[in-house]
Amino acid sequence: MKRSRPTRILLVTGMSGAGKSTALDTLEDMGWEAVDNLPILLLNRLLSTREPEGVIGQRPLAFGIDSRTRGFDATDIVARIKADRDVGADIGTLFLDCSGAELERRFSETRRRHPLALDRPAADGIARERELLGPLRRWADYVVDTTSLTSNDLKSDVRLRFGDSDAGAPTLSVMSFGFSRGVPRNADLVFDMRFLRNPHWVADLRPQSGLDQPVATYVAGDPAYDEAVGRIEELLLMLLPRYRVEGKSYVTVAFGCTGGRHRSVHVADRVAKRLRDADFSPTVLHRDLARRPDDATEGMRLGGALLDRKTEQR
Repeated sequence: MKRSRPTRILLVTGMSGAGKSTALDTLEDMGWEAVDNLPILLLNRLLSTREPEGVIGQRPLAFGIDSRTRGFDATDIVARIKADRDVGADIGTLFLDCSGAELERRFSETRRRHPLALDRPAADGIARERELLGPLRRWADYVVDTTSLTSNDLKSDVRLRFGDSDAGAPTLSVMSFGFSRGVPRNADLVFDMRFLRNPHWVADLRPQSGLDQPVATYVAGDPAYDEAVGRIEELLLMLLPRYRVEGKSYVTVAFGCTGGRHRSVHVADRVAKRLRDADFSPTVLHRDLARRPDDATEGMRLGGALLDRKTEQR
């Protein structure tokens, strides 16, 4: 019996060590059929198989392919998928990238040899692979930089991008974070909440978080709060429908403060509720909420610490 082509196909590719296996495992857990290192000859046969009229409901298929795949040629793969799209095929490409330094560290920690540098330093293989994969990265529908992502972070990202969602609507994520621990790499829009007075310098509020009402009340009492947060909400309500019209499938809005426990948490929570009221469905993530309060972190920049103490006294 001739097998019909799946209704949706995703090519998962990227740098060795960047998380391709994790992405494929996550898709498989979500109900996708997943195949790794599919030979190019079999890939061509798969893409040539036309779905019989009336056959629907096939499980989506994700297949992994990279520079180790027999017959690999990034330019030829791009041309073949473009041709299939021209006749109506639903084929997407996910490219997993990572910085060279981080890839070297991962190969060193796992004591694995880079597949393109079995008898040379990993850096040589990484440079060569980046060159080979260039056409696929430039053309990919989704590019995820996993440099600062944990395995769980990557799994969450894949679920958000490729899980069931309202057809045509971007998958929306609202998150809070602390600037002291770095800006999220995959954030599309970043708002700095450090202009608001800081609850960390109030002894009774320090152990609490932005999800607690006393902290929320304190932050909302800042004279700039209502107008600033209100304008941010209006900006998002204007932008998000435009992202949908332009076909953007994934939007992350990030709010940051110094430590990521008070101001950014409260504002992210408030904005997410406002978006839900407007019929959006954001997923909320508080990246640094579990961190312990730390005076050194909050006062890491003298000017910022002095400003926080002054605003506390207003």
